[in-house]
Amino acid sequence: MAFSGSKIIQQPLPLHTTIRSPDNPLLSDPFTAAPFLGSTRTLRLTHSISASQRRSASPIVAVSDVFKEKKLKSNTDLLLTKEEGLQVYEDMILGRAFEDMCAQMYYRGKMFGFVHLYNGQEAVSSGFIKLLKKEDSVVSTYRDHVHALSKGVPARAVMSELFGKKTGCCRGQGGSMHMFSAEHNVLGGFAFIGEGIPVATGAAFASKYRREVLKEADCDHVTLAFFGDGTCNNGQFFECLNMAALWKLPIIFVVENNLWAIGMSHLRSTSDPEIWKKGPAFGMPGVHVDGMDVLKVREVAKEAIGRARRGEGPTLVECETYRFRGHSLADPDELRDPAEKARYAARDPITALKKYLIESKLVNEAELKAIEKKIDELVEDAVEFADESPAPSRSQLLENVFADPRGFGIGPDGSYRCEDPKFTQGTAQV
Repeated sequence: MAFSGSKIIQQPLPLHTTIRSPDNPLLSDPFTAAPFLGSTRTLRLTHSISASQRRSASPIVAVSDVFKEKKLKSNTDLLLTKEEGLQVYEDMILGRAFEDMCAQMYYRGKMFGFVHLYNGQEAVSSGFIKLLKKEDSVVSTYRDHVHALSKGVPARAVMSELFGKKTGCCRGQGGSMHMFSAEHNVLGGFAFIGEGIPVATGAAFASKYRREVLKEADCDHVTLAFFGDGTCNNGQFFECLNMAALWKLPIIFVVENNLWAIGMSHLRSTSDPEIWKKGPAFGMPGVHVDGMDVLKVREVAKEAIGRARRGEGPTLVECETYRFRGHSLADPDELRDPAEKARYAARDPITALKKYLIESKLVNEAELKAIEKKIDELVEDAVEFADESPAPSRSQLLENVFADPRGFGIGPDGSYRCEDPKFTQGTAQV
């Protein structure tokens, strides 16, 4: 809105001010004719933007000053080695095939509770996590299966956890929203939005403490904190940005902005929907990147991870992506515009990477088909393994429970309910 005397003039403007033109090679994205940020919608901004400002806006990534000298190149310049290309493609195919199988198993009654799938967002997980070392940490959300897979947790262990089996990465006690693996430094999926960010900040503090106080010179470990756009209005987010910037912690805050918080459009719930701007507000670089393009994500990730390893502090990265399925498998997904979903489906990150790899002559079709076949067999094996694995024993019931078991109440015979043989069947009466 612009103020003119006592009148308020509303000016509908696209949220992202990118202007695409044929004379700028950076603006040649064939997938997106409209401004990227904000999907097919427009937003009434609270300030006007001049034509000259729009023309000078960053075409691919909006950045704070620290990143301005490292602008992203076009896809044809973002070269991968053949080995890197195959690794990233395999990881993205694994994530997609695994989640598709989860949908099948859920509807067959093999999984219970809420299951949130990652389809469409694979470029973010693969783009960041495949650049990490084993010692680096990842903290996830309730959409955590693919993050765990990218970090190296075996498909068998993840699928078994989803089946609630003893062979799962949490021995069947975590389930879909609580993937954890100390061996792989996956510090948990978190069911409540925002609660993983303080854990990630603590892990980054531990890395800095080991290096600077305990004098472990080789401890250059970094932490990735993944969370969604809906989390960015929560207090933990702002508190941890402040702490991380104050102490220059080796952490990257990765916003997976899929534009929808369950059924709430991001543009309706956030006063300034450009989340990356919150980084500079706290004294750290803020970056906005096309989260549907793994090459662009990798370029930003390399710089952010490198800064953290060098002791230069945190980075906030907003990856604009899109989930191809509903919020969870229990969501009929009736709130999003079909045209919007179709538009993003046409920008499938796996299809885009495959096209790039073949056109760049890094790989051939046969090599990619071999990977796809390998992953199909891997996922089938994971399902068979999970299905045949034993359920957790009753002896696990109170493991890692620190409250007095008397909190379960007294059973009909006067003993604690947790000692009743029928307790785990849900038949004990108080």
